Amino acid sequence: MLDWIKRHLVGASNVCNLGQARRLLVAAVVTFALLPGPACAAASLEGQVLGAGAPIAKSTVTLWSASADAPKQLAQTQTSDDGRFTFSAQGSPDSILYIVAKGGVPAANKGGGDNPAIALISVIGSTPPAKVTVNEFTTVASVWTNAQFLDGTAIKGNALGLHIAAGNVPNFVDLETGGYGTVIQDAFNSTQTPTMANFATLSTLIAGCVTQVKSDACSSLVAAATPPDGKVPSDTLTAMQSVARNPAYKPGRLFALLEVFNPVPKGKTLRDTPFMPYLSYAPSAWVLPLKFTGGGLNAPGKIGFDKEGNAWTGDNFIVGSQATDGLWDGNLSEIAPDGRPLSPMTAGFTGGGIEGPGFGTAVAEDGKVWVDSTAGKTISLFGNDGKPLSPPEGYNFGGQLGIMQGIIVTPSGDVWALDFGKDRVVYLPKGDPTKVKFFCEAPVGKPNKDGPCKLNGPFHLAIDQKDRIWITNAIGDTVTRFPSSDPSKVEVLKAGGHSGKGMAIDSQGNAWITNTAGKGLDLAVKLRLLDLKMTGRIGEIDRVVFNYLKAHRNVGNVTMLRPDGSEAPGSPFNGGGSTWGPWGAAIDGNDQVWISNFVGGSITHLCGVRTETCPPGMKTGDPISPPGGYVGGDMQMLTDIAIDPAGNVWVANNWQDGDRCFGQPPEALSTRCGGNGLTVFYGIAKPVRVPLIGPPREP
Repeated sequence: MLDWIKRHLVGASNVCNLGQARRLLVAAVVTFALLPGPACAAASLEGQVLGAGAPIAKSTVTLWSASADAPKQLAQTQTSDDGRFTFSAQGSPDSILYIVAKGGVPAANKGGGDNPAIALISVIGSTPPAKVTVNEFTTVASVWTNAQFLDGTAIKGNALGLHIAAGNVPNFVDLETGGYGTVIQDAFNSTQTPTMANFATLSTLIAGCVTQVKSDACSSLVAAATPPDGKVPSDTLTAMQSVARNPAYKPGRLFALLEVFNPVPKGKTLRDTPFMPYLSYAPSAWVLPLKFTGGGLNAPGKIGFDKEGNAWTGDNFIVGSQATDGLWDGNLSEIAPDGRPLSPMTAGFTGGGIEGPGFGTAVAEDGKVWVDSTAGKTISLFGNDGKPLSPPEGYNFGGQLGIMQGIIVTPSGDVWALDFGKDRVVYLPKGDPTKVKFFCEAPVGKPNKDGPCKLNGPFHLAIDQKDRIWITNAIGDTVTRFPSSDPSKVEVLKAGGHSGKGMAIDSQGNAWITNTAGKGLDLAVKLRLLDLKMTGRIGEIDRVVFNYLKAHRNVGNVTMLRPDGSEAPGSPFNGGGSTWGPWGAAIDGNDQVWISNFVGGSITHLCGVRTETCPPGMKTGDPISPPGGYVGGDMQMLTDIAIDPAGNVWVANNWQDGDRCFGQPPEALSTRCGGNGLTVFYGIAKPVRVPLIGPPREP
């Protein structure tokens, strides 16, 4: 337990004391575990409300406590002429604190009087800092991270999700000063992505209303933020909630206000804005992704969350190596919900036979992590502390395994894995390697693809509500399905596209499958892939597929197969042309569908079967994301996509530069095959329970 605390409370200096830390296991940031324990003693909390960098006087400031129930008002006061206020604040392990400031007289608008459209927020976590600022920056940071829990001034939701959301606010903003946080200013997130400019532009637009730079500034802001259902927001806080939850809906309307509120002065070249930098042209969506690395992250493959919200992923390569697709040698990484690496730097977690995991990482209910390897041709097991539980050579069953890919843990505790190289299924009843069974093996003397399951490069698998195993085939255009209780009862279903990779089952039992090469794969390429697979030249398959995708823009699609195995009307879907080499698939708590694109380096968001949760007028398969998908966050070539209990969407940057993954690249570019870390899009999906075992569940 103490080891867990040390790993998860790094940098958390404002916990009441170490004894309390043992009970809370959380501070103002990071991971949450709900354990009983008394709240911290009441402490004085000083703060200041600012608008456009100047004080807001006579603003009504309220301290709230949020949990799974309706929020509780803890204190209320009014700001002084210098915008300052003081509370007696008290933290609690099962709730988060937040401050809302409404109305007031902004000093930046001299003589303007009270502005009822002002509504600012600062989510400060379980344990409040000694001082706090409430301003435009804290508002944007708090709204985007808490978008799935906010309703006006009320925050309510699952305990883990609330703590994850609160723990990510400091990544954007320094709660004490109201300035930029550390992560948004780091090397990845400042110069390699438009997140800072999106963030500052939104804050500048709020400031325009706060200070009433135009007489109709506030009415213009809420009109530009009106969501698809037509319900006009009432103030700056509800306006930002509308934008955060509908980031791709007419983004140009808000951007146009930048010119209205802050035109370039005559004779000048820069706008006079309270926050910098600002956008030069309209974004495709008002998203605020951040990128994280460290802890051995290099070419992450599959993402799985444990019950504390930590992300686990197998890495194709070792950090800093001159890696190519010919040899995968990576290990295992663990990343906290706020993006901090919990696994060792450079190497990550090692041992247990792990060597170059691919698309096979699964987290069990008990927190153990199953990983299978490509180069190692093994299955490995790690404890939640990152220590290997499998033997040094891994579970290889006397060298029987080939190149491994997908692996899952079922609700009953069974482990199923895919032998991509030998076209078969590996079954560990209740996760017991001593009872291993192999299914789908071809008859002696027959090609593997002629086996009873018609597998051809089995890549990923899922289990549905009827305990049926679904398997994608990377070489071909079929999906294999059988009851977990009787793998001999095999069905082979048409996938609606070629080169199946990821798959997810929604709450109604529909399977959503990513077909990386789509429907129009050239016959010559099909035959080439079959030949490479049958002759055992597995390493050349990726190059053929990659070159095909490069030469054929926006190929690939997403198939929806219904529980009876038939393809849904309108399927396959292409996200308005945004599915370019689609790879991973995830379903959120609204049954909406999220797809990561390998070559496109973007995220496609589709309306799912519960169309009532989608924007008005949409039908199943329609794109909610913009025409090119969601972009930003320095995304590269993506494999997996996953959703956490706060509604954050995580994607794995698997390849950085595909041309450097083959042969011997130039020395200066020889480390640029593996992708850089994980990118997180905040608050844009309906939360799901973790670990994800079977179809998604509500937290």
